[in-house]
Amino acid sequence: MSAALPELDKLGIAAVGISPDPPDKQQKFDEKHTLGFPLLSDADHAVAERYGAWGTKKSYGKTSEGIIRSSFLIDEQGKILGAWYKVRPDDTVPKALAALEG
Repeated sequence: MSAALPELDKLGIAAVGISPDPPDKQQKFDEKHTLGFPLLSDADHAVAERYGAWGTKKSYGKTSEGIIRSSFLIDEQGKILGAWYKVRPDDTVPKALAALEG
């Protein structure tokens, strides 16, 4: 995602990350990975629930409740132009760009 920021910026697209992690943990993650875009804390996962990005998931045979890695393309009026669930990080930007082209 970070490598695509200049291209997204040229298109007028702002990238924002949202996770249930507290801000101090997000800051450490950003420092480690040099993301280059803001991270917002959704500690009570209210935003994730509204977007369908919180729910039951399986990992290594275990079922748990948690964040479902998702990506959304939202316009200036708040209309969702594209939504991708269980998306891989490398697929986020290509899927958004394809949605803009189509």
